[in-house]
Amino acid sequence: MQVEGLSINLATIREQCGFAEAVDICLKHGITSIAPWRDQVAKAGLDEAVRIVKSNGIKLTGLCRGGFFPAANDADWQKNLDDNRRAIDEAAAFAADCLVLVVGGLPGSSKDIVAARQMVFDGIAAVLPHAQAAGVKLAIEPLHPMYAADRACVNTLGQALDMCEPLGEDVGVAIDVYHVWWDPDLANQIARAGRMKRIFAHHICDWLVPTKNMLLDRGMMGDGVIDLKGIRRMIEAAGFFGAQEVEIFSAETWWKRPADEVIATCVERFRSCCQI
Repeated sequence: MQVEGLSINLATIREQCGFAEAVDICLKHGITSIAPWRDQVAKAGLDEAVRIVKSNGIKLTGLCRGGFFPAANDADWQKNLDDNRRAIDEAAAFAADCLVLVVGGLPGSSKDIVAARQMVFDGIAAVLPHAQAAGVKLAIEPLHPMYAADRACVNTLGQALDMCEPLGEDVGVAIDVYHVWWDPDLANQIARAGRMKRIFAHHICDWLVPTKNMLLDRGMMGDGVIDLKGIRRMIEAAGFFGAQEVEIFSAETWWKRPADEVIATCVERFRSCCQI
Protein backbone atom coordinates (compact mmCIF):
# COMPACT_ATOMS: atom_id res chain seq x y z
CA MET A 1 0.00 0.00 0.00
CA GLN A 2 1.35 3.40 -0.98
CA VAL A 3 2.16 5.75 1.89
CA GLU A 4 0.78 9.11 0.89
CA GLY A 5 2.44 12.27 2.11
CA LEU A 6 5.78 10.72 3.10
CA SER A 7 9.15 11.17 1.44
CA ILE A 8 12.47 9.68 2.49
CA ASN A 9 15.60 11.74 2.28
CA LEU A 10 18.14 9.09 1.38
CA ALA A 11 20.61 10.43 3.94
CA THR A 12 18.45 8.50 6.40
CA ILE A 13 19.87 5.20 5.14
CA ARG A 14 23.04 6.43 3.45
CA GLU A 15 25.38 4.20 5.45
CA GLN A 16 23.47 0.99 4.77
CA CYS A 17 22.90 1.04 1.02
CA GLY A 18 23.45 2.71 -2.30
CA PHE A 19 20.95 4.56 -4.44
CA ALA A 20 19.31 1.60 -6.19
CA GLU A 21 18.91 -0.47 -3.02
CA ALA A 22 17.56 2.54 -1.13
CA VAL A 23 14.93 3.06 -3.80
CA ASP A 24 13.97 -0.63 -3.70
CA ILE A 25 13.51 -0.51 0.08
CA CYS A 26 11.38 2.62 -0.13
CA LEU A 27 9.19 1.04 -2.81
CA LYS A 28 8.83 -2.11 -0.69
CA HIS A 29 7.29 0.04 2.04
CA GLY A 30 4.98 1.92 -0.32
CA ILE A 31 7.05 5.09 -0.51
CA THR A 32 7.28 6.70 -3.95
CA SER A 33 8.82 10.05 -2.98
CA ILE A 34 12.50 10.47 -2.15
CA ALA A 35 15.19 13.13 -1.83
CA PRO A 36 18.68 11.89 -2.68
CA TRP A 37 22.01 13.58 -2.10
CA ARG A 38 24.26 14.43 -5.00
CA ASP A 39 27.06 12.13 -3.86
CA GLN A 40 24.61 9.21 -3.79
CA VAL A 41 23.51 10.07 -7.31
CA ALA A 42 27.13 10.40 -8.47
CA LYS A 43 28.02 6.93 -7.17
CA ALA A 44 25.10 5.42 -9.08
CA GLY A 45 25.70 7.61 -12.13
CA LEU A 46 23.30 10.40 -12.99
CA ASP A 47 21.83 8.68 -16.04
CA GLU A 48 21.25 5.43 -14.15
CA ALA A 49 19.75 7.22 -11.16
CA VAL A 50 17.36 9.13 -13.42
CA ARG A 51 16.41 5.87 -15.15
CA ILE A 52 15.64 4.21 -11.81
CA VAL A 53 13.51 7.14 -10.71
CA LYS A 54 11.53 7.43 -13.92
CA SER A 55 11.02 3.71 -14.47
CA ASN A 56 9.53 3.37 -10.97
CA GLY A 57 7.32 6.45 -11.09
CA ILE A 58 9.25 8.09 -8.25
CA LYS A 59 8.94 11.76 -7.35
CA LEU A 60 11.85 13.80 -5.96
CA THR A 61 10.72 16.18 -3.23
CA GLY A 62 14.17 17.71 -3.46
CA LEU A 63 17.78 17.17 -4.42
CA CYS A 64 20.44 17.80 -1.77
CA ARG A 65 22.29 19.97 -2.10
CA GLY A 66 23.46 23.19 -3.67
CA GLY A 67 24.77 26.21 -1.78
CA PHE A 68 28.05 26.84 0.02
CA PHE A 69 28.37 30.13 -1.82
CA PRO A 70 30.75 32.25 0.34
CA ALA A 71 34.34 32.17 -0.88
CA ALA A 72 37.65 33.64 0.23
CA ASN A 73 38.77 34.56 -3.30
CA ASP A 74 37.47 35.04 -6.82
CA ALA A 75 38.59 31.63 -8.06
CA ASP A 76 36.75 29.79 -5.28
CA TRP A 77 33.71 32.01 -5.80
CA GLN A 78 33.54 30.98 -9.44
CA LYS A 79 34.01 27.31 -8.53
CA ASN A 80 31.10 27.56 -6.11
CA LEU A 81 28.85 29.13 -8.73
CA ASP A 82 29.82 26.49 -11.29
CA ASP A 83 29.06 23.69 -8.85
CA ASN A 84 25.65 25.17 -8.14
CA ARG A 85 24.90 25.31 -11.85
CA ARG A 86 25.80 21.62 -12.10
CA ALA A 87 23.51 20.90 -9.16
CA ILE A 88 20.71 22.75 -10.93
CA ASP A 89 21.24 20.63 -14.04
CA GLU A 90 21.08 17.46 -11.94
CA ALA A 91 17.86 18.58 -10.26
CA ALA A 92 16.39 19.35 -13.67
CA ALA A 93 17.28 15.86 -14.94
CA PHE A 94 15.11 14.40 -12.16
CA ALA A 95 12.39 17.07 -12.44
CA ALA A 96 12.93 17.54 -8.69
CA ASP A 97 10.54 19.78 -6.78
CA CYS A 98 13.51 21.90 -5.72
CA LEU A 99 17.23 22.07 -5.22
CA VAL A 100 17.89 22.47 -1.50
CA LEU A 101 20.49 25.11 -0.67
CA VAL A 102 22.69 24.74 2.40
CA VAL A 103 24.08 28.19 1.88
CA GLY A 104 27.53 28.04 3.51
CA GLY A 105 29.22 29.80 6.41
CA LEU A 106 32.21 32.07 6.89
CA PRO A 107 34.82 31.75 4.13
CA GLY A 108 38.47 31.27 5.00
CA SER A 109 39.49 33.19 8.12
CA SER A 110 36.64 35.69 7.87
CA LYS A 111 34.70 36.76 10.95
CA ASP A 112 32.25 38.89 8.96
CA ILE A 113 28.94 37.04 8.97
CA VAL A 114 27.13 39.99 7.40
CA ALA A 115 29.46 39.82 4.41
CA ALA A 116 28.96 36.06 4.22
CA ARG A 117 25.19 36.53 4.04
CA GLN A 118 25.65 39.06 1.27
CA MET A 119 27.73 36.51 -0.64
CA VAL A 120 24.91 34.02 -0.25
CA PHE A 121 22.40 36.48 -1.67
CA ASP A 122 24.72 37.41 -4.52
CA GLY A 123 25.44 33.76 -5.27
CA ILE A 124 21.79 32.80 -5.46
CA ALA A 125 21.12 35.82 -7.67
CA ALA A 126 23.99 34.79 -9.95
CA VAL A 127 22.74 31.23 -10.53
CA LEU A 128 19.03 32.05 -10.52
CA PRO A 129 18.78 32.68 -14.28
CA HIS A 130 20.26 29.22 -14.89
CA ALA A 131 17.73 27.69 -12.49
CA GLN A 132 14.84 29.52 -14.13
CA ALA A 133 15.92 28.40 -17.58
CA ALA A 134 16.09 24.81 -16.29
CA GLY A 135 12.74 25.02 -14.48
CA VAL A 136 14.31 24.37 -11.07
CA LYS A 137 13.16 26.07 -7.89
CA LEU A 138 15.78 26.93 -5.27
CA ALA A 139 14.97 26.25 -1.62
CA ILE A 140 17.05 28.00 1.03
CA GLU A 141 17.26 25.81 4.12
CA PRO A 142 17.94 27.87 7.24
CA LEU A 143 20.12 25.88 9.61
CA HIS A 144 20.30 26.01 13.41
CA PRO A 145 22.65 28.78 14.65
CA MET A 146 25.18 26.18 15.82
CA TYR A 147 26.05 25.80 12.12
CA ALA A 148 26.38 29.52 11.37
CA ALA A 149 30.17 29.52 11.05
CA ASP A 150 30.78 26.45 8.92
CA ARG A 151 27.58 25.36 7.18
CA ALA A 152 24.94 28.05 6.95
CA CYS A 153 25.00 31.72 7.89
CA VAL A 154 21.24 31.86 7.29
CA ASN A 155 19.79 30.60 10.55
CA THR A 156 16.15 31.57 10.87
CA LEU A 157 13.17 31.25 8.60
CA GLY A 158 12.80 35.03 8.76
CA GLN A 159 16.33 35.55 7.44
CA ALA A 160 15.71 33.10 4.63
CA LEU A 161 12.46 34.80 3.62
CA ASP A 162 14.12 38.22 3.70
CA MET A 163 16.61 36.82 1.22
CA CYS A 164 13.92 35.21 -0.95
CA GLU A 165 11.66 38.22 -1.24
CA PRO A 166 13.66 40.33 -3.71
CA LEU A 167 14.74 37.29 -5.74
CA GLY A 168 11.27 36.32 -6.94
CA GLU A 169 8.95 33.36 -6.83
CA ASP A 170 11.50 30.73 -7.89
CA VAL A 171 13.45 31.08 -4.64
CA GLY A 172 11.77 29.76 -1.50
CA VAL A 173 12.50 27.80 1.66
CA ALA A 174 12.91 24.27 2.92
CA ILE A 175 11.55 24.14 6.46
CA ASP A 176 13.48 21.55 8.44
CA VAL A 177 12.04 21.14 11.91
CA TYR A 178 15.45 20.17 13.35
CA HIS A 179 16.75 23.63 12.54
CA VAL A 180 13.79 25.89 13.25
CA TRP A 181 11.65 24.30 15.99
CA TRP A 182 13.19 26.54 18.70
CA ASP A 183 12.48 29.86 16.92
CA PRO A 184 10.08 32.05 18.96
CA ASP A 185 8.91 33.70 15.72
CA LEU A 186 8.35 30.44 13.86
CA ALA A 187 4.57 30.63 13.63
CA ASN A 188 4.66 34.16 12.19
CA GLN A 189 7.36 33.28 9.70
CA ILE A 190 5.62 30.11 8.49
CA ALA A 191 2.48 32.17 7.93
CA ARG A 192 4.57 34.76 6.08
CA ALA A 193 6.12 32.05 3.91
CA GLY A 194 2.63 30.88 3.06
CA ARG A 195 1.51 34.36 2.02
CA MET A 196 4.61 34.57 -0.17
CA LYS A 197 3.98 31.05 -1.54
CA ARG A 198 7.59 30.19 -0.80
CA ILE A 199 7.36 26.88 1.10
CA PHE A 200 9.01 24.35 -1.21
CA ALA A 201 9.83 21.51 1.22
CA HIS A 202 9.15 20.28 4.77
CA HIS A 203 11.79 18.09 6.46
CA ILE A 204 11.15 16.10 9.63
CA CYS A 205 13.10 14.28 12.34
CA ASP A 206 13.37 14.99 16.08
CA TRP A 207 15.63 16.78 18.57
CA LEU A 208 16.95 14.42 21.21
CA VAL A 209 17.62 15.38 24.82
CA PRO A 210 20.48 15.05 25.30
CA THR A 211 21.87 15.41 21.78
CA LYS A 212 25.29 13.76 21.79
CA ASN A 213 26.48 15.03 18.41
CA MET A 214 25.00 18.17 16.88
CA LEU A 215 25.46 16.92 13.32
CA LEU A 216 25.04 13.17 13.56
CA ASP A 217 22.56 12.53 16.38
CA ARG A 218 19.17 13.47 15.02
CA GLY A 219 16.24 11.56 16.44
CA MET A 220 13.50 9.49 14.88
CA MET A 221 10.16 11.28 14.99
CA GLY A 222 8.58 10.83 18.41
CA ASP A 223 11.86 10.26 20.25
CA GLY A 224 12.51 13.93 21.03
CA VAL A 225 10.95 17.26 21.94
CA ILE A 226 9.76 18.75 18.62
CA ASP A 227 6.02 19.38 18.26
CA LEU A 228 5.87 17.75 14.84
CA LYS A 229 2.10 17.83 14.45
CA GLY A 230 1.94 21.42 15.66
CA ILE A 231 4.48 22.59 13.09
CA ARG A 232 2.73 20.62 10.36
CA ARG A 233 -0.54 22.32 11.24
CA MET A 234 1.16 25.70 10.77
CA ILE A 235 2.62 24.60 7.44
CA GLU A 236 -0.69 23.31 6.11
CA ALA A 237 -2.48 26.44 7.36
CA ALA A 238 0.09 28.35 5.29
CA GLY A 239 -1.02 26.41 2.20
CA PHE A 240 1.70 23.77 1.79
CA PHE A 241 0.44 20.19 1.54
CA GLY A 242 3.52 18.56 0.04
CA ALA A 243 5.18 15.49 1.49
CA GLN A 244 6.87 15.42 4.87
CA GLU A 245 10.45 14.38 4.13
CA VAL A 246 12.27 12.32 6.75
CA GLU A 247 15.92 13.36 7.00
CA ILE A 248 17.86 11.71 9.81
CA PHE A 249 21.63 11.80 10.38
CA SER A 250 22.28 9.25 13.11
CA ALA A 251 25.77 7.78 13.21
CA GLU A 252 25.32 5.73 16.39
CA THR A 253 21.69 4.64 16.09
CA TRP A 254 19.72 4.62 12.86
CA TRP A 255 22.70 4.31 10.52
CA LYS A 256 23.66 1.13 12.40
CA ARG A 257 20.29 -0.57 11.98
CA PRO A 258 19.12 -2.47 8.89
CA ALA A 259 17.75 -0.11 6.27
CA ASP A 260 14.51 -2.07 6.06
CA GLU A 261 13.95 -1.60 9.80
CA VAL A 262 14.73 2.12 9.57
CA ILE A 263 12.25 2.74 6.75
CA ALA A 264 9.56 0.64 8.45
CA THR A 265 10.05 2.75 11.57
CA CYS A 266 9.84 5.96 9.51
CA VAL A 267 6.47 4.86 8.16
CA GLU A 268 5.12 3.94 11.60
CA ARG A 269 6.34 7.16 13.24
CA PHE A 270 5.08 9.28 10.35
CA ARG A 271 1.62 7.84 10.89
CA SER A 272 1.66 8.08 14.67
CA CYS A 273 3.65 11.28 15.26
CA CYS A 274 3.43 13.46 12.18
CA GLN A 275 0.18 13.10 10.26
CA ILE A 276 -2.67 15.42 11.24
